[in-house]
Amino acid sequence: MSAAGTPELSKTSPKTSRPKTSRAGLFGWVMFDWATQPVYTLVVTFIFAPYFVNGFMHEPILGAALWGYATGIAQLIAALLAPILGARSDALGHRRKPWIAGFSVLLMLGLCGLWFAYPMQTQYAPLVLVSFGLALIGTELATVFTNAMMPGLIGTRRLGTLSGTGWAIGYVGGIFSLALVAGLLVSDADTGKTLLGLEPLFPLDVASREGDRLVGPFSAVWYLVFALPLFLFTPDLPADASITPAGKGLGGLVRGLKRLYAEHRQVFLFLAARMLYADGLGAIFAFGGIYAGTIFGWGPTELGLFGIILAITAAIGAGLGGLMDDALGSKPVIVLMLIVLIIGAIGVLSVDQDEILFFVPVAERIPDSPALSSTGERVYLLFAAMIGFASGPVQAASRTLLAHLTPPEKTTEFFGFFAFSGKASAFAAPLMIGAVTALAGSQRIGISTALVFLIGGLVLLQFVRMERSAKP
Repeated sequence: MSAAGTPELSKTSPKTSRPKTSRAGLFGWVMFDWATQPVYTLVVTFIFAPYFVNGFMHEPILGAALWGYATGIAQLIAALLAPILGARSDALGHRRKPWIAGFSVLLMLGLCGLWFAYPMQTQYAPLVLVSFGLALIGTELATVFTNAMMPGLIGTRRLGTLSGTGWAIGYVGGIFSLALVAGLLVSDADTGKTLLGLEPLFPLDVASREGDRLVGPFSAVWYLVFALPLFLFTPDLPADASITPAGKGLGGLVRGLKRLYAEHRQVFLFLAARMLYADGLGAIFAFGGIYAGTIFGWGPTELGLFGIILAITAAIGAGLGGLMDDALGSKPVIVLMLIVLIIGAIGVLSVDQDEILFFVPVAERIPDSPALSSTGERVYLLFAAMIGFASGPVQAASRTLLAHLTPPEKTTEFFGFFAFSGKASAFAAPLMIGAVTALAGSQRIGISTALVFLIGGLVLLQFVRMERSAKP
């Protein structure tokens, strides 16, 4: 028993007696990460977002600000809906797959709307931004219910491995999707060749940037194909309908947060810490590709190669992080990787076209030289790889830590709060980045605000005790 009179989480947790899930069922669950990864890899980070800022919009600074506003608003909506819907599902004993299916339709429709981002045709900006927002909301809310399925699939002792495997498989999916798009579909506007030096697989019009615009519909089809194993093979256990409903709307959300603080203090502290560091990490990923595209003038070829390298390091980190999670515990893994993230983020922001580490001068990239050939680009890539390596373990171990702390009867509700914690101030980080970028006229200064979230989350995490508490 802890000092607060609550049982310490141990290997005798009742969750260890879960019925064994078939390999096909586990495969279906981890493939959901594979299915959704192109939304983040191709749309949010490496291909579409830089195109929106530097190809679709006339002014890159305005484009970066608008993208930040759209990201923030979509994440705010997802943050408000996630715990409300999660609590409602738990209260009614609903299965999770119907929710996942509904939000899957939303995300695919939103992705298809990105096709209308014709270069410099800014009259389509509202349609494109709304489509992006719908896709992001659908992805985030579908993930809430998929995450809630995890504790019912496997015993506590292997939760870290399962969660880490999911993240690693997701990053591998990102690598394959990015390699396929950058290597076979999207061509450089100057050469007409793909990353592999080939003619595009399909006759896509370079002038109208059909390759970049195709990223949205491609991600929708990818999701449709690879999310099917979850629906076909993964068991969908209903939530416990014996709990008291949290209520509807924002009032129910507020009451749920008060009850969470009063009855499950350690979960509340962890989610508050996660709220900060997840927001900082999300902001860095959302704007890292945009920043690189702006300072180095990277096109689809360079961004595709950069994304593949980064996704490889992230996949390795996620896989190793799952093993570290089971061996060392979720919290130590998160703390260690947050330190690596902070160092990597500072390093990335220290790089410009003609300097590294803020003040060390380096030669700029020679025109028409090979991709990633300058010192600044390579140093940027090194620090970005650190961020990629650490991001997987942080996210996977966070999912596992919540599963350890959560009472079984509140799984979907608490994973709704988990999504809320990842988005509650996520809208603030992109909005702050967008506003600071616009005011300062500098993307570097704007993105640097993400460090505040990472450091704040690391500090608050120190107060979390690894116990499943019913009362503080």
